[in-house]
Amino acid sequence: MIKIATLLILLLSVTMCFSQSVKKNGQLSVNGTQLVNEQGKAVVLRGVSFGWHNWWPRFYNEETVNWLVDDWNCTILRAAMGVEPKKAYLSKPKFALKKMEAVIDAAIEKDIYVIIDWHAHELNTEAAKIFFAQMAQKYGSNPHVIYEIFNEPVHDSWEEVKAYSIEVIDAIREYDSNNVILVGNPHWDQDVHLVADNPIEGKSNIMYTLHYYASTHKEYLRERGDYAINKGIPIFISECAGMKADGDSELDYDEWQKWIDWAEERKISWITWSIADKDETCSMLYKKASSKGNWKDEHIKESGLRTKEYLLKYNK
Repeated sequence: MIKIATLLILLLSVTMCFSQSVKKNGQLSVNGTQLVNEQGKAVVLRGVSFGWHNWWPRFYNEETVNWLVDDWNCTILRAAMGVEPKKAYLSKPKFALKKMEAVIDAAIEKDIYVIIDWHAHELNTEAAKIFFAQMAQKYGSNPHVIYEIFNEPVHDSWEEVKAYSIEVIDAIREYDSNNVILVGNPHWDQDVHLVADNPIEGKSNIMYTLHYYASTHKEYLRERGDYAINKGIPIFISECAGMKADGDSELDYDEWQKWIDWAEERKISWITWSIADKDETCSMLYKKASSKGNWKDEHIKESGLRTKEYLLKYNK
């Protein structure tokens, strides 16, 4: 009986994951404010983000990808390539590409969607254009891929981020005319209201990112999101979690649930931060967690356990 029950659970997990697989949904696009599949039906992707590749490279491998799909039921993963810090892309590009490609290739093999995230806080226009042109040439024919071209602008104005984004979008579109591109906005992706008043024009299949940390960002930021949506701006939550914005406080379960409900009601995709073992609340794993998945509950912090619970509930 135990073996039969286990088999049924595994089959259910595979079925749930397959419901949002690339094989089922195919090429994604943006229709109005909604992410849609090849049939024009609304798609909501839910998953997790890897931590910065330069600090937690040990998780950037096929085994971790497989575990997050099979056990956590992720339908999308975000590979967060650190750009500016020591040992990140600008100083060690070959290592960065090796780590990123390990996750991207594994996600494609596993038939899920994957975000190629330029995890930067400052403008690095020429480097970004070179990187994304390279990624588009290599992966542009794969419908699995989504490009996130500026993780979290901090000090730059929307006018500066907009001009940068247009240049990077053009670099991608030279080789990839279809895959969705995520565009950041000022102050850690909280100024979507500014985007709504001055959006990028003449570019297809782009969405704008909104990031929240539930104990800090509450109703006011959801109101900004609604303002943007009501003005026709498509939103993708490419990073979020349940604690304060410093990533290291108690979880606000009530506010986190409000955010999940808000996103689900509006069919907005969301990704939780992060697969890492830093001594902080938002890093979802303890240091004793294996580098290659196969985690038990005692290997996973409170934020990770709640994230997994959400993924199993909503990715059906």
